[in-house]
Amino acid sequence: MTTVTATTTCLHCNDEAGDHPVIWNENIFCCEGCKMVYEILQENELSTFYQLDENPGFSLKSKQQKDYTYLDDPETLSKVVNFQDENFTRVNFTLPQIHCASCIWLLEHLYRVNPHIVQSKVNFLKKEIDMTFNTKEISLSEVANLLDKLGYSPDINLQSIDEKQNRSANKTIIYQLGIAGFCFGNVMLLSFPEYLGLDETIDPQFTRFFGLLNIILSIPVLIFSARDYLISAVKGLRFGQFNLDMPIALGIISLFGRSVYEILTHTGAGYLDSFTGLIFFLLIGKWFQQRVYNHLSFERDYKSYFPLAAMVLKAGKTISTPVRELRPGDRVLIKNQEIIPADGILINGDGNIDYSFVTGESHPVTKASGSRLFAGGRHVGGNIEIELTQKTDQSYLIRLWDHDVFHNAKEGETTRIANLAGKLFTIAILIIAFSTLTWWLQFDTAKAINAFTAVLIIACPCAVALSIPFTLSNIARIMARNKLFLRNTNAVENLSRLDNIVFDKTGTLTTGMEQNIHFEGQSMTGEELEMVYSLVNQSNHPKSRMLAKHLGDLNRLHVIGFAEIESKGITGIVRQATIHVGSAKFIEEIIGHKPDNKHGLFIAIDHQVRGHFLIKQAFRDGVEEVVKTLNNTNDTALLSGDNDKDENRFIQLFPDKNRRKFFQSPEMKLDFIHTLQKNGKTVMMVGDGLNDAGALQMADIGMVISDDTNNFSPACDAILDARAFDKLPALIQLSRGGIKIIYLAFLLSLTYNIIGLSFAVQALLSPVIAAILMPLSSITVVIFGVSAGNFLARKIGLHL
Repeated sequence: MTTVTATTTCLHCNDEAGDHPVIWNENIFCCEGCKMVYEILQENELSTFYQLDENPGFSLKSKQQKDYTYLDDPETLSKVVNFQDENFTRVNFTLPQIHCASCIWLLEHLYRVNPHIVQSKVNFLKKEIDMTFNTKEISLSEVANLLDKLGYSPDINLQSIDEKQNRSANKTIIYQLGIAGFCFGNVMLLSFPEYLGLDETIDPQFTRFFGLLNIILSIPVLIFSARDYLISAVKGLRFGQFNLDMPIALGIISLFGRSVYEILTHTGAGYLDSFTGLIFFLLIGKWFQQRVYNHLSFERDYKSYFPLAAMVLKAGKTISTPVRELRPGDRVLIKNQEIIPADGILINGDGNIDYSFVTGESHPVTKASGSRLFAGGRHVGGNIEIELTQKTDQSYLIRLWDHDVFHNAKEGETTRIANLAGKLFTIAILIIAFSTLTWWLQFDTAKAINAFTAVLIIACPCAVALSIPFTLSNIARIMARNKLFLRNTNAVENLSRLDNIVFDKTGTLTTGMEQNIHFEGQSMTGEELEMVYSLVNQSNHPKSRMLAKHLGDLNRLHVIGFAEIESKGITGIVRQATIHVGSAKFIEEIIGHKPDNKHGLFIAIDHQVRGHFLIKQAFRDGVEEVVKTLNNTNDTALLSGDNDKDENRFIQLFPDKNRRKFFQSPEMKLDFIHTLQKNGKTVMMVGDGLNDAGALQMADIGMVISDDTNNFSPACDAILDARAFDKLPALIQLSRGGIKIIYLAFLLSLTYNIIGLSFAVQALLSPVIAAILMPLSSITVVIFGVSAGNFLARKIGLHL
């Protein structure tokens, strides 16, 4: 029989069970809610939840079950979910109750509680969960109820969904700073007699009273203002790691403990002025760093990224319009392989939508006229028209761009060095600090405490860690100003380590603008030209776009069964005639024998070859200079899916015949890059995002060269505006310079710490001065990294 005492705690939340506990299987709970959560976790073999944190659960004693059935209302549902079709629904909930590693672990294992939940990803800092679940098997209200039962009630505010509101910044640090500043000022005021040497001339009772007041004022500073440093250090110890907050936590505890001891035992006045001042100045540095970081991050939000364009239908014409200018009611033309820029309704055509970038499901979904389509889906097939239902939300596309399903970021060299340096640095500082403490304890206890604390604070390796994100973020910001848009700062590191650059030809080194196109073969009637035009107008391949422009603005006819075969050609039925447009090899597969000429873009109508268009493509502006410059510091290669009729034009740019390849399928491009990587090379693939998806994904850096069309591929690390192609060497030079700046920042931080330590170990540096100098060293390193990056950008001719 289970014995219940007044101090018995709940197995789930560790709160006192009270006079009327709930007992189940000899386990004690404070309420039915905690018992129910415990049962759910045990039934699904999720007991690890209780091992990851000391107090993982929270009391559900006063909690009432909420009713979420309103979420199944179609109108409400459309406002809450990010994506939904007949198979999957994706939703993002705010869960204010998330507070520890156990919460993250449980919420990311919800698929074990309910198998119809496909995946769940927690953003701890924002206290959000991103979930994908099976639409057919579980409703949104049931998902919300499950979270509620586990104690994580979704915070749903429909008004914030209807109206775009800026979230208020986290004000916790402001409150922490305010309390620390208030207490620091008052502790200093109460310590004035000691500063002036008057403490021995006044009544000892007043001295003791002032000391007790100082302790009372210091407790909120310890519990609230300094809690982040203490919690971080404890979590580091729990997982066997020496993190950057551990030396600070040791200094805080030793300073507070020693001060309380002296005051209570009447052996001294303590150092609570130093203690509160230390926390106050630490928080000032933290607040400043947060302000600067937020400023840099703001410049890299969705407004900075490539302004994707969509083809808007107006008065029978198509007008290229930036995505940010799209409005509800606009009718948008979507071609094969284009991304849907905003939510809308399918008006015309048969939709075949690939939502793999949203749900991870690789099979396209067929959509009929009247179906709702979501931003981020890629259309595969003939032209469709959609009418937008809301103002485009490009920030959602950026969330898709950042999703793990696209690309698993590789740890950069500087990240590895920083992790190792941080660990070694912390261990070294702990040895120096305790050696200093041991030495000075022989002579003067007060000096020993001051020297020990000063060492821990002045040598904090925060500046080392901060130099990486600040410097790389600034480099990425400068690149965005110069039309190179990176997915994350890891791309800067990988870009700096390049030794091999592989180029696609069509749409990358050559433009989508015609230089010379002429037709050879049987004359085609006006109706036949309209049929060819209607077919090629469905495709986004550069050659199709050139041919469509060459044929002029002809009547667009309805195309049935459009299909695009990568690196070969396109096919479809127009007015009951089967049209094939593509390479000689593609036409040979269709008609059973080789065409007379192996070069050109061939036209076959009802399996009869009518002739071919010879296309001479123009180089992009600056291509020759760009490739020659890159050849000085990198090995370059050309991989083209086209034929070799233009090979002579590329011999000077790519003199090695083994690195100048034509007739390359997407698989062959991927294998070429994989071979280079197996030989220890760091490779960048530069393509147009159409037939290069596999190669872009395989490469260490996948870069898409994009014109003013909505045909980019998310399977890449960077998008370069075609108008800035001539800046590519300078941008690579900037990335390499950025890594050198980080190493210089490391050296600056190390120099700063050596000078500070030389004073601290001699007990010549008080904790308050050390607390002022520590954030100043971090700020100095940040300013150096940002300023040096700006200087380098100006030097090589880039815009700031």
